[in-house]
Amino acid sequence: MFEHLLVPLDGSTLAETVLPAARHIARHFNSRVTLLHLIERNAPQAVHGERHLTDQDEACAYLEDVARRAFPPEVAADFHVHTEAVDHVGYSIVAHALELGTDLIVMCTHGQGGLRSWLYGSIAQQVTAQGSVPVLLVPPAEGGMPLELTCGRILVPLDGNPEHALGLPVAAELSRTCQANLHLLMVIHRRETLTGIHAATSRLLPGATAALLDFNEQAAALYLQEQTALLGGDIPAIQTSVQRGEPASMIVDTAHAVHADLIVLGTHGKAGMDAFWEGSITPRISERVHVPLLLIPVRDKAT
Repeated sequence: MFEHLLVPLDGSTLAETVLPAARHIARHFNSRVTLLHLIERNAPQAVHGERHLTDQDEACAYLEDVARRAFPPEVAADFHVHTEAVDHVGYSIVAHALELGTDLIVMCTHGQGGLRSWLYGSIAQQVTAQGSVPVLLVPPAEGGMPLELTCGRILVPLDGNPEHALGLPVAAELSRTCQANLHLLMVIHRRETLTGIHAATSRLLPGATAALLDFNEQAAALYLQEQTALLGGDIPAIQTSVQRGEPASMIVDTAHAVHADLIVLGTHGKAGMDAFWEGSITPRISERVHVPLLLIPVRDKAT
């Protein structure tokens, strides 16, 4: 499934915190790994408090050293330095991913302005917004140390939309390869957590809204049963749950409750990463769980 990983590095210790996760995936899937450094036009002198690599020879020596010390001999790890200065690092990362035929980009989640700024105003946002290649966003462990990816329990939030369920086959393959347990989750709003036009309708028709939400809860349980049956019997273990409340909060609570090691999300790119429900759910989850997020790009049929 993940035959070729692309790991962008800027020379900082923070960016290197993704290396254990990349190594874990490469070992399980026998993946090739390409370490990438881009020379940025008008690059800052420092990145994440460390000197920014702007020299081609220095960048090559750095990536060669990382490939040697971060990956065992059985993992095919190479590197590439793009020497022509680029203005948009995120866009160039995706362009390289497509050119090199990589099927997963592994990146750190924390940027200079904090996680929300990182997702919505900088490199990771540029990468995810293009919606071309799956992205694994890996947070560093406490103290900025690398986070080991154990991948024993995978949480997959769903909403019943077939387009948004495209992450489920990926999660299932991860489960089979890594012998991980799957937890499928659907969240149904309560009346008080509805927003926009749905909240307005709820105020006008409270009884009908309550009945509809109850019906949706029953339908969600049936949907999860159907998805479980479709996955077959070769998954180590599958659990399902339907929660009531605000989606991001319920996903976070469930991730903590089941001790999830990874959350798999179907996300929209050019639509602003609006996945599943109203609003941008990905950063609201990322801010509150210290768990890697695997973002699988999806497209609505109308787009």
